[in-house]
Amino acid sequence: MQRWLVIDLEATTAEGGWPVTEMEIIEIGASLVDADGHEIDYFQRLVRPTRRPQLTRFCRQLTHINQADVDLAAPLSAVWPQFERWLLTQQPQLVGWASWGDYDRRQLEQQWLTHGLHSYLKQIPHLNMKKRFAEARQLPAPTSLKQALSLAGLQFQGQQHRALTDARNTARLLPLVLPAQSR
Repeated sequence: MQRWLVIDLEATTAEGGWPVTEMEIIEIGASLVDADGHEIDYFQRLVRPTRRPQLTRFCRQLTHINQADVDLAAPLSAVWPQFERWLLTQQPQLVGWASWGDYDRRQLEQQWLTHGLHSYLKQIPHLNMKKRFAEARQLPAPTSLKQALSLAGLQFQGQQHRALTDARNTARLLPLVLPAQSR
């Protein structure tokens, strides 16, 4: 059975946003699903930022992640190997990984470089679900995850801007963007 990994990240930011190079991952959410979007397993961890360890008020309000929780979390250099060990148990049937847009891929690539981390994800294709959904629906421009779910006749489930919740909601759209022969 083919499996997909749907990843969402939450990162440090401020109102108006920061460049990817200034942001640090504060939460990883990954949902391992079959091609129909049904969850088989998941991974979720908070991550302690190291360059700017104090979350901005905007970031705390957006993500509902509090300072005490990230203060207690391990840094990415410790969390990423945990993720990779979990991922390797899923590797044989994994055909690709997906995220809503390219932000998550770019953020991971930047953080891998910054921290000297290696990832199996570099060896498998990435699917930009935001772009693919817009193409499949022939939309004039890509849309938000919440809007895409609404267009698909689905409601967002859970708290927005939490990594695992966003990954799970993104996974619900996977069957709508994969060609039938891929499922």
